Amino acid sequence: MTTTPRSHVAMFSIAAHGHVNPSLDVIRELVDRGHRVSYAIPAAFADKVAATGATPVVYRSTLPTDDDPDAWGTELIDNIEPFLADAIQALPQLADAFDRDRPDLVLHDITSYPARVLARTWGVPAVSLWPNLVPWVGYEEEVAEPMYAELKASPRGKAYYARFEEWLAAHGVDTHPDPFVGRPRRGLVLIPRALQPHADRVDESVFTFVGACRSEQADPGEWRRPAAAEKLLLVSLGSSYTKQPAFYRDCVEAFGGLEGWHVVLQIGKFVDPAELGKVPDNIEVHRWVPQPAILKEADAFVTHAGAGGSQEGLATATPMVAVPQAVDQFGNADMLQALGVARHLPMEEVTPERLREAVLALVADPEVARRGREIKESMAREGGTSRAADLIEAEIG
Repeated sequence: MTTTPRSHVAMFSIAAHGHVNPSLDVIRELVDRGHRVSYAIPAAFADKVAATGATPVVYRSTLPTDDDPDAWGTELIDNIEPFLADAIQALPQLADAFDRDRPDLVLHDITSYPARVLARTWGVPAVSLWPNLVPWVGYEEEVAEPMYAELKASPRGKAYYARFEEWLAAHGVDTHPDPFVGRPRRGLVLIPRALQPHADRVDESVFTFVGACRSEQADPGEWRRPAAAEKLLLVSLGSSYTKQPAFYRDCVEAFGGLEGWHVVLQIGKFVDPAELGKVPDNIEVHRWVPQPAILKEADAFVTHAGAGGSQEGLATATPMVAVPQAVDQFGNADMLQALGVARHLPMEEVTPERLREAVLALVADPEVARRGREIKESMAREGGTSRAADLIEAEIG
């Protein structure tokens, strides 16, 4: 490990766990290798960034936060307009922050539009850290065009695209907004290849799968299963989509008193434990748990199939019942089921009986265990944090 800074790397992200967390171990590794890393992030995540050894560069964001997921609205246009509005107001802040301290390389989350504009302005390479599935060759025709057709024909959609194109043109970028967002110059994919649809059709000259980049440092917390627990189940819907008291009550009914089973139920910050009613002794309820530590011990995992949880379940070969809530989770749930390590149970079909049946069937199936071990081994070969850092250093030159 070097003892003096070798290069200045600037990382840009938004205030969302699913976007910040996948990058942290890569940033920590770059710092350990002697690079100076500045990490542009809203204040809520500054301490988490600082713990990696990077210097937080705090900017003001207008995006909804994990504390208020309902603020994202219900329509596709509701989901994409905030990113452009935030980019427009954040760019001057970020340009000023780095004006006298320009980096040698820009790293950025896929949501950080200002980062790519600044990299062009500064004349430095940009590398996207991609925390979820990537577009394959043919994705636009097969998925994006049908999904966006109605939006692009609407007055609100036309105004969005006109504003986006005007903003890009004002900063010398002549790329259409769609490839600007979805087709980076270079992308490191922080999910295992196993989770990627049509992985054989991904352009590997642009995207490189390095798999999950998580270490013990990135995953604080310890947990040990009770001595009397023959089987252990973790239930978690992540950090954002947790306003689901009825779902948690279904879990209590499904697994409460189930012989030999101990259940860890994470309910998040929005639900009062009293809403669950009487909870049997074999279920422990928490607002937050050290998920990776529990999954190392767990026999099954009921998950919303977010990118982070899906990877952690695969990395520990834990059979999963996927109950997706939003965005990419539905695709992840289908991929996990297709891999033979999970059941996809839509939220509207959840009952205590179906939850219990799914968990017990997965745990009893030796083929599920075999597939889980295979995928775990293949993920370990993808390189993770060390390979990601090697590829980033290669871009610095």
